[in-house]
Amino acid sequence: MRAIISSYVAIEAHQITLLLFFFSLCLLHSINIVEATVHHLKWEIKYEYRSPDCFKKLGITINGLSPGPTITATQGDTLVVQITNSLITENTAIHWHGIRQRGTPWSDGSQGITQCPIQPGETFIYRFVVDRAGTYIYHAHYGMQRSAGLHGLIRVLVPEGTKEPYSYDEDRSIILNDWWHKSTMEQSTGLLSLNFGWVGEPQSLLINGRGRYNCSLAGTSDVCNMTNPECSPSVLTMVSGKTYLFRIASVTSLSALNLEIEGHNMTIVESDSHYVNPVTVKNLNIYSGETYSVIVKANQDPSRNYWIALNVVSRKPATPTGTAILNYYPNHPLNPPPTSPPLGPLWNDTLYRFNQSKSIKSHPNYIETPPRTSDRLILLLNTQNKINGYTRWSVNNVSFIFPTTPYLIAIKDKLRQVFSQTPAPDTYDYKNYDIYSVSENPNAMLGDSIHRLEFNSTVDIILQNANTLSNNTSETHPWHLHGHDFWVLGYGLGKFDPRFDLKSYNLVDPIQKNTVAVYPYGWTALRLRSDNPGVWAFHCHLEAHFFIGMGIVLEEGVEKLGKLPKAIMGCGQSKSLGGS
Repeated sequence: MRAIISSYVAIEAHQITLLLFFFSLCLLHSINIVEATVHHLKWEIKYEYRSPDCFKKLGITINGLSPGPTITATQGDTLVVQITNSLITENTAIHWHGIRQRGTPWSDGSQGITQCPIQPGETFIYRFVVDRAGTYIYHAHYGMQRSAGLHGLIRVLVPEGTKEPYSYDEDRSIILNDWWHKSTMEQSTGLLSLNFGWVGEPQSLLINGRGRYNCSLAGTSDVCNMTNPECSPSVLTMVSGKTYLFRIASVTSLSALNLEIEGHNMTIVESDSHYVNPVTVKNLNIYSGETYSVIVKANQDPSRNYWIALNVVSRKPATPTGTAILNYYPNHPLNPPPTSPPLGPLWNDTLYRFNQSKSIKSHPNYIETPPRTSDRLILLLNTQNKINGYTRWSVNNVSFIFPTTPYLIAIKDKLRQVFSQTPAPDTYDYKNYDIYSVSENPNAMLGDSIHRLEFNSTVDIILQNANTLSNNTSETHPWHLHGHDFWVLGYGLGKFDPRFDLKSYNLVDPIQKNTVAVYPYGWTALRLRSDNPGVWAFHCHLEAHFFIGMGIVLEEGVEKLGKLPKAIMGCGQSKSLGGS
């Protein structure tokens, strides 16, 4: 009997060993599956001659491409992007626009705020999780480099088996930017000169990196060649009867745009990676830093092609309509449509654009209700100013400048001497300031102070537009917040007054975004939760405006972060810090 029991125990032990073995194999297999969702990318950034609108000039490329490679990942995946800076004489940094960087604020890619810049010849690795499905962009966050072509698209897909609130057969991507023939060095030199030199209106509008400049204005064929295949029109192909999702992203440096697909309606279904209650439009207004997804049905006459037309709004256009071709297969993709490209709405029809923004609400099945009240109100006045004779943009009379040591490092390591410890101003004299007139005292001050938010608090931010230094001129400013999605509680025309306008907030179905427009002589109200430890830029997304001061910095919960990576250091007083 004892022998039988011993044999039984031995068999049972053997079975347990086998079970443990198979469990180990399953665990290893599981680890491999997780590992498969880590996307390793190697990029080299450098200047190369390009002719995206037929005019030859230096542009910044990623692995020879501009726009750079489109990244496709699935929600929850990790991106590991190794950047080698081969710009020879320029630093750089890459911002992953719209990615919230929860737990990885040092990978946000904003030099002077979350990291030291990547110096020529250096390699830097960004590692972060894409935690929400949707359409995103990446772009340079150093100087004026975004306008030189350093940008691209990120597609984050829903996990397999997840149902979206719309259906389509295939998706297409459209990335939009404006294009100058002057170099970024010429642009930035003009902006920083006492004899102020504005960048001017762009020469061309590009759709998926392609446009068309009138070479007769350039002088010689050596500089501009309209037969260059680099500037043949971008083509998006559809099959009659199918339904398409168009992912549309704007990385413009200056221009507000209106996109129209000739003969086809667009149904807006997503904005800045959040589902919206579907809105059908003839044309779409899109501001720098915004992304939209729209449904387009291939339901028109399939015997011809159609224009995709891009026009400047909000500024008096001095740039021709940008065009691409919507190709109905099997027509030849480069067969030009038999019509003229649509010219879009009037450039100065502010109310049309204002009402389109107001019409976009959160999808009823995906509403994340904002907190009913806030703990703090920050009222930000955007103005054009003079400082010692230099033209600047300012917020509450302070024109932002970067410290030499990034804020994230300085705050974490208590380097209080590297930036002003005086809090940035939360408000301005809204009762007496006349937003419709040129300021009687246009002088402002340079500053690097920040807004420190209590962790896990609710904060309202009001963005208020006013007159510039020119009479009867107020601009549209798209503002982008790093590290967060915020609720857009309301838009208004005129001056915001907290005594009355707080009552008009939409607390039922406000859209969530990371970039939002503020209209001429108007205001936009945002609400956010300060629940993401880090230091985050909040700024006008027009390249030249932020370059000369139009932005602020928010800090929240930095003390909750562990040791910072050594790789983000190396400038200012961070040179002597160890990191991890």
